[in-house]
Amino acid sequence: MRVVILGCGRVGSTLAAMLTKEGHSVSVIDRNQAAFDKAVQRLGPDFTRETVRGVGIDEATLQEAGIQEADVFVAVTSGDNTNIVAAQIAQHRFHVPKVLARVYDPIRAQAYREVGIETVCTTTVGAGMFHDMLLGRSLRTLREYIDDVTPQVGPQ
Repeated sequence: MRVVILGCGRVGSTLAAMLTKEGHSVSVIDRNQAAFDKAVQRLGPDFTRETVRGVGIDEATLQEAGIQEADVFVAVTSGDNTNIVAAQIAQHRFHVPKVLARVYDPIRAQAYREVGIETVCTTTVGAGMFHDMLLGRSLRTLREYIDDVTPQVGPQ
């Protein structure tokens, strides 16, 4: 499988290492060279990956990372807007078959899911798991946490 990952932080670099170990072809994009340096320190010298330094919403950067041949595109930067825009470009401009985006804002994650971008809201997943653990409930499946629509809290 050919995978392009946007974001070489903890999640992106760990995912890249996991996929590389399984024999998948992985390219990682990040705008910051220090992110690549930290990934090597965290994961060791066996972390083999193709890296592209650049902005993940720039088509030339995406093409340099091989998005034209990608089976999967995963956006896991720390910015919701960057992840969503990059996911839309991957999905609509390059027609990548599977596109995933990490989104912190539960409301935004739900809105983008409704227009066809598969999102993982780590806020909802984490809060849901803590909630279940706190109340002594069995943990649900990841899909149940992802699909859980948390009501908006605060003034409407």
